[in-house]
Amino acid sequence: MKKRAVVALGGNAILRGNEEGTIVQQEKNVTDTLENLVPLLRDGYELVLTHGNGPQVGNILMRNDAGEQLYGIAPMPLNICVADSQGGIGFMIERMMRNVLNKYGIEKNVISMVTLVEIDANDPAFQNPSKRIGKVYSETEAKRLSEQKGWDFKPTSKSKDGYRRVVPSPTPIDIVNKDIIRQLLENGNIVIAAGGGGIPVYFDENNDVRTLDAVIDKDMASGMLATNIDADELYILTDVPFIYKDFGEETQQKLEFLNYSDTLKHLENGTFAEGTMEPKIKACLNFIINGGSKSIITEATKLADKSYGSKITLEYEDEEKIDRD
Repeated sequence: MKKRAVVALGGNAILRGNEEGTIVQQEKNVTDTLENLVPLLRDGYELVLTHGNGPQVGNILMRNDAGEQLYGIAPMPLNICVADSQGGIGFMIERMMRNVLNKYGIEKNVISMVTLVEIDANDPAFQNPSKRIGKVYSETEAKRLSEQKGWDFKPTSKSKDGYRRVVPSPTPIDIVNKDIIRQLLENGNIVIAAGGGGIPVYFDENNDVRTLDAVIDKDMASGMLATNIDADELYILTDVPFIYKDFGEETQQKLEFLNYSDTLKHLENGTFAEGTMEPKIKACLNFIINGGSKSIITEATKLADKSYGSKITLEYEDEEKIDRD
C-alpha cells in the first residue's frame, strides 16, 4: 500500500551560510537536497514538497522599496510578493526535481502550485505583529514609514543594527487547494505546494476571497497540509540531524525517539528555541494528534540511509522496536 508524505524543505535546502544567493548556488543546493528524496520515491511514496521563502521574499520586498523610491513604481502588497516567491522557487524546485528524476530513471510528473492558505481574520496574531520581514531601516526611516504606510517595526535581534518591519504570523486553519493537491497525488504526480507557508487568505460574508498582510509559518502550514491530504508521514528537513534539548548549551541532549506526551512536556517547559525549533515541534504534534503516523525532524542526508534523526509518534516506541522502514 502506497504511503503519502509531506516533505518540508528548510532554508538551507535553497540558500546556505554566507552564500550570495545566486541562482547557480540555489539550484545546486536544491538539487543536492532533492537527491536525498530518491529513496522515498523508490519506496513508492507519494510526495508533496513544501519550502521556505524567507530570503527570497525579503529580496522581493527590497526591490519593491527600491523601485518605489528611485522610479516611482507602485509597490505590490505582501500577498503578491509571497505569490511571486512561490512561483519562482516552485519553478526552480520543479526543474531540479525533473532533472533528478531523469538522472535516476524515475518516471514521474512534477507540478508546482501557487497555494492559498486560510486564516482567521481575527487571529490574535494581528494584535501582535512579530514576524520580521524585509530590509533593515534606521530609526528615522522606520518612523517615517510607520507614519506614511502604517507599518509596524521592531528592533532587529541586535537592536543597534536598526529596525525591521514586522507583520502578523496567524495560525493556518485550512489549505484552500487541498482537494486538487490530493487529486494530483492520486494521479501519480509530485506536487510542490504551500511555499513560504502559503498566501494567507480569508473568506468574507459573501464567501469572496480576501487577504491581509501576514506571513504564515512554513512548518505549521506543512503540518496542516499533511493533515488535510491524509498524509502518513511528515518530514521537516533542517540543518541539524536531531532534535536537541537545550540546544547549544552544556546540557545539550539528543532527543531521538519521542512520543506525543513527552514532546508536549518539553515544549511547555521551553526546551525548544522560539521561532526556530518550536514551530517545527508544534507542526509535528498537530499532525500526529490529527491522525498522522509519524513526524520526523532531521537533516536531508539522513533520509538515504533511513537513520531518520528525531522521530515523533503518538505512542511510546522502545528504541529496539523502531522500524526505520
